[in-house]
Amino acid sequence: MADQPALLIVGHGSRSPAGVAEYWDLARVVTEAAPDLDVGCGFIELASPDLDAAVDRLVDRGAASVVAVPLVLLGAGHMKDDGPAALHRGRHRHPAVRFAYARQLGIHPLVLAVAEDRIKAAIGDGDPAETAVVLVSRGSSDPDANADLYKVARLLWDSRGLRMVEPAFVSLAEPGVSAALERCRLLGATRIVVVPYFLFTGILVDRIAAQVAEWAAAHLNVEARPGPHLGADPRIARLVLDRYHEALAGDAHMNCDLCVYRHALPGYEHKHQAASSNPREEVISLEHSLGHHH
Repeated sequence: MADQPALLIVGHGSRSPAGVAEYWDLARVVTEAAPDLDVGCGFIELASPDLDAAVDRLVDRGAASVVAVPLVLLGAGHMKDDGPAALHRGRHRHPAVRFAYARQLGIHPLVLAVAEDRIKAAIGDGDPAETAVVLVSRGSSDPDANADLYKVARLLWDSRGLRMVEPAFVSLAEPGVSAALERCRLLGATRIVVVPYFLFTGILVDRIAAQVAEWAAAHLNVEARPGPHLGADPRIARLVLDRYHEALAGDAHMNCDLCVYRHALPGYEHKHQAASSNPREEVISLEHSLGHHH
């Protein structure tokens, strides 16, 4: 429909050409699933076009309203800061255009189903009940995002026939990959698969594989190997469109009970103080609040 709001797919960006290519693969799946929808694409960093250029292109094509959906599994700084800041700039450049910000993909049955399939692919012909899983996320300075990985790990462990699912982070947070592998070993695991909880490949996914190989070489009595990341799965594309429609309905609520920008959590008081005292952070915090109907 001519008056249907455009969709802006917000990607993180990567130095890896393969990772960027997978973003475009997912965007193509989204476009094929909704052929009547004007879909724009942009990245927060490390790839082109950036979000400002993507917004401008949609407006140039006639968009009077734009709904941005962040391709984020676990909501952290880029989702809470950079996405809303880009829309704030877009409002200043295009005051006649209406902008809305959907919530992240988050902890959702569709994402869990994709992750379960990747775990099963990594296990192969092995017995899931005899296989430990290490689920590895990027890691963040946002404790709420890190905590969500533990919930994902628990949900993937529960009632899915796996021996155990241990969370780990490849950067910025503990436990690291090696520590999680060691925990599985100490709990008796002799077969471990390591699955990157990433939408797309990239430098960090390669780093996970290297860390697994290094640990396995030092523990020859344990079979440890990396598995596939989530990738441009049609179920992820479906969730992107669900988040788009959810935002249109005015029901894009975020769980901000533990957001470091809204509450002075122990050890992260500086983030809350910055949002209260720095004009730029205050604008971002306000965008964050208004964009999710607090």
